[in-house]
Amino acid sequence: MYNEITLEKGLYNITGKSFTEALTELDRDENYVGTDLEGLDAFERQLKRFDIKVSGPDSDRVEKFFSTTQSAVLFPEFVRRCIKAGMDQASVLPYVVAARTYTDGIDYHGVTLTDSDSSAEVKTVAEGAALPTTTVTNNSAAVTVSKYGRQINTVYEVLRKQRLDLFGVVLKSVGARISGYINGAAAAVLSNGVEPTETAGTAITYADLASFWASLKDRNMTAMLVSPAMMANILSLTEMSDCEGSGDGVVTTPFGVKLVKCPGLEADTVIGVDQTSALEAVFGSDVVIDSEKLISNQIDSIAFSISVGFAKIYGGAVAVMKLKGN
Repeated sequence: MYNEITLEKGLYNITGKSFTEALTELDRDENYVGTDLEGLDAFERQLKRFDIKVSGPDSDRVEKFFSTTQSAVLFPEFVRRCIKAGMDQASVLPYVVAARTYTDGIDYHGVTLTDSDSSAEVKTVAEGAALPTTTVTNNSAAVTVSKYGRQINTVYEVLRKQRLDLFGVVLKSVGARISGYINGAAAAVLSNGVEPTETAGTAITYADLASFWASLKDRNMTAMLVSPAMMANILSLTEMSDCEGSGDGVVTTPFGVKLVKCPGLEADTVIGVDQTSALEAVFGSDVVIDSEKLISNQIDSIAFSISVGFAKIYGGAVAVMKLKGN
C-alpha cells in the first residue's frame, strides 16, 4: 500500500520514466478503485501519507516536506508540477498542435503534406485520367528542439516558512513566463512562409474576421492567435458583444472560431489555424528539475528546463492576416 512505499531520490533517475511513473509502478492506481483514495495518483497519495496540504487556507509551509527524509523526496515533484501547471495555463499549444512527438535524438524530421491541386472544389476524375495526389515527404530541415528554462534564485531559509499555496503561485507564474517564449516559437513556425492577406481598412472589422475565417480553402479554421492589443480591438466590435470568454484568454466567436490571446505576437497580426493538421510539437524532454539540491534542502536556486521544437504539417491549414498599412 501507499504508506509502505520506500521513497528515495533514485526514483528521479530511472531512464525513460518520470518520478510519478516510477512511483506508480510501486503503488498502482488500480489498487484503489472503490476506495476513498480513488482519483488520486501515486504522488498525491504520498502527500496524503505525510499529511502535506499544498493548497487552500490550511496549506502547510514548505518546511513540512522536510519533516522526514522520505517526505523530502516529494518536494522536487511538487515544484515540477506547479511549474508545469503554470505553463499549461498560459499555453496556446492545445489550440494549434495536431500531434505531439517525443524524441531523445538530436536530429528529428517530421512530415509535410503537399497537394497536387490547390482548389477546394469537388472534382470528378475522367476515365483514365490521373488522380490528384497528396504527397507525404520528410521535412527537408530537421526540427530544432530548443531548451527553454529559468533559474529561481533563493535559499531554504527564505522558503521554509512560506505557505505552499503561495509558493505554488510563484512557481506557476514563472512557468507561465516560459510558456510565453514557447508560444512565440510556435507562432513563428506557423507563420513562416505564409503570404499574409490584408484587412480591408486600417482597423479590423467583423467582416475581415469572417472573410479570414473562410480563407482556408479545404480546412476548417478552428483558432485564431492574436496579440492582447488585437484581442481588445476585436472584442470591441459590436458583433462580439454577446461572446463569452472562459477566463483563460480564450473567447469563442459567433462563427465558432476560438480567439486565443498570444502575448508576444505582433500587434497587427492574426494567425488562423486548423488545429487538426497545422503543427507538430516535438519534445526532447518534459519539465526537468534539478532534484538533488531540492531533496537535500541545500537550496540556493531552483533550476528547470523543457526542450521543445515545432514543425508545420500542412501549409494549407494556416493563414495569416495583417492590418492594412502595417
